[in-house]
Amino acid sequence: MNADLPTTIPAYLDRLRRALEGCDPALAQDALYDAEDYLRSELAAHPGKTEAEVIAAVAGSYGAPDEVADIYRDTEVKVQTALRAPLPAPRESLLGRFFGVLVDPHTYGSLFYMLLAMATGTFYFSWVVTGASLSLGLAILIIGIPFVILFIGATRILALVEGRIVEVMLGERMPRRPLYSDKGLPVLQRIGAMFTDPRTWGTMLYFLAMLPLGITYFTVVVVALSLGAAMIALPFGHWFGFGEYIRLDGFSLFDPSSMWTWPLSILAGVVLVFATLHLARFVGRMHGKLAKAMLVSSRAY
Repeated sequence: MNADLPTTIPAYLDRLRRALEGCDPALAQDALYDAEDYLRSELAAHPGKTEAEVIAAVAGSYGAPDEVADIYRDTEVKVQTALRAPLPAPRESLLGRFFGVLVDPHTYGSLFYMLLAMATGTFYFSWVVTGASLSLGLAILIIGIPFVILFIGATRILALVEGRIVEVMLGERMPRRPLYSDKGLPVLQRIGAMFTDPRTWGTMLYFLAMLPLGITYFTVVVVALSLGAAMIALPFGHWFGFGEYIRLDGFSLFDPSSMWTWPLSILAGVVLVFATLHLARFVGRMHGKLAKAMLVSSRAY
């Protein structure tokens, strides 16, 4: 037996966690889940062997902790390179960078996420408020404890779903696997682990915050893009004879004698639309970081 190999599964995972220091915490969570699931499965398949014997037996095929960490790092680079959308050509001029947002794929992912966030935020908020209220209300009944356990477990699953949405739309790497739950541990210990994990409560806080965030995102995008498009379209509407119908609170928005304002209206509309796209891309980046901070378990660090 290799003396350098850990002799217990927790020791193996601890060394793997240390070997993964500095990498993306979402990647670390996936790697730790895969390693623990594989080792526990091998241990269950060979009941006559100790943890040390199982680790030694799989070291050649699965690898030592340092080797596993290197494999995950290399694989992550290859996968991210393959999945990454082509980057737009770098632009040197200020105008090029300003209008270049139009060809950046992250812009549209962030824009769609901001539009979707009001629906998902409403659902998440309702889920947490309803689940917490029912948990408190049922606490005096015998079904109260099973209900709150089911609620917490389902909330953690929803966190994975939100993570996939964030990764696909915002490009922020999120966990693709949950935290491993050792079925060999007593039920009370497994339940206690869910309640003591800070990210369980971080997820609930995130879900509660998604309602005001979602409403804000949706409102800003819809109002800004609508106003920008309207400012671009107003001169053309007047040009094609619809000026008498373009009114705000009963007053005409354009004076036929003020045609010099038409180019200014179009320019202001274009600037507003592109500024909104820049804002959407920035919000997408910031929201991705917020989601990772609140949804990725501290056990992955």
